[in-house]
Amino acid sequence: LAIPLKSYTQPLVIMSVIPFGAVGAIVGHFVMGWNLIFFSLLGIIALSGVVVNASLVLVDYINRQRREGVPIFEAVTTAGVARFRPIVLTSVTTFVGLVPLMSNQQPETFMFIPMAISLAFGVLFATVITLFLVPSLYLMLNDFERLLGWDKEEDPALTLRETPLTAE
Repeated sequence: LAIPLKSYTQPLVIMSVIPFGAVGAIVGHFVMGWNLIFFSLLGIIALSGVVVNASLVLVDYINRQRREGVPIFEAVTTAGVARFRPIVLTSVTTFVGLVPLMSNQQPETFMFIPMAISLAFGVLFATVITLFLVPSLYLMLNDFERLLGWDKEEDPALTLRETPLTAE
């Protein structure tokens, strides 16, 4: 991720939601009354690949806005508003798609139920966290990079205009 994003810190922002997905999976097992078993852990591993998609969508949208010269706070706010519905709909459809498997009582599906619980509840919990945490972390890490002088690009909102002002 560091190469396409041209940043070492943005992949950290993207992957920061993985632990929260695992917390959601554990809470889901508690809510559904299931113990954590090996298949639950396989579901959490699958979950870690799914929950980064929402973060990646947000960070990519912010980066595209920044390349167009939009100030950072406006880019983050616009990304949150513009990507809210696609992120939420993707997560809700994933959860709803796993509900039949989670509620299935057939003996053949018992080993898949913990996987479905991990994936479904982890996606829901991580989505809520993603919508708040990723924009905040993006802003915080941008400030940190600017403070350390790692930021190679000037903020368009902070640069002086090249064109002289004329009195009319």
